[in-house]
Amino acid sequence: MRIIFSRKGFDSASGGGPSPIVEGRPLSLPIPAGAASRTTFGGLGLGAHAAKASRGRFGADDLCHHDPMFLGNGTCLFGQCGAAQTHLANRGVGLGDVFLFFGLFREDGGDPHHRIFGYLEVGEVIDLTGEVPDRLIEHGHPHALAMHASNDTIYSGPGEEARRASDGLRITAAGASPSVWERPPWMARGGLSYHDRADRWLRGGRLKSVARGQEFVADIGRRKAPREWLARVLDEIRAS
Repeated sequence: MRIIFSRKGFDSASGGGPSPIVEGRPLSLPIPAGAASRTTFGGLGLGAHAAKASRGRFGADDLCHHDPMFLGNGTCLFGQCGAAQTHLANRGVGLGDVFLFFGLFREDGGDPHHRIFGYLEVGEVIDLTGEVPDRLIEHGHPHALAMHASNDTIYSGPGEEARRASDGLRITAAGASPSVWERPPWMARGGLSYHDRADRWLRGGRLKSVARGQEFVADIGRRKAPREWLARVLDEIRAS
């Protein structure tokens, strides 16, 4: 089994600033659309938040890359392509693996930090290089509307967004810069892709995460401790 820490949403490079936490709830702002989209920030009810986070560069009428896409029936659709998808494929990511979506967030008056805001348990891997299923087009998923790369793929399965910004979903260490994480006790040096350098594994159970990158894969095999940790994280996401 694999746990994938998947970076998504606004930050200083994509959008201009952190996604907001509003009335205790994290609201992940999708990045501005770089290819096909028929979804606006306003259509997702995020127009004012996008304008504030981007300092006016984007607003309600601007198109966004609505991905991951959480549907009302408890299903999540997530598309990936290019080098990031090649990395997922090379690491064997597939059925039964779990994506934990994280991003940069800030509450008014608070510090910017990384936190988990949703998950997807992979139940289906859909290769978009052939015929694209009509249901994906009907949902308006951007990777289904037009090819982004020659290996476009959509992962589908049960998934939800967090409804509260609990401490249990924060991954930035207290008092640290956003990229310094309080890593789970089960995650040992070398146990996360793109983090092979010894100087990233800090004392005190901390990890200096890479500045850019989308998909960080931890192959946990059959180990009990990471599965128990994952179960707690999913419980936190599902809590109302």
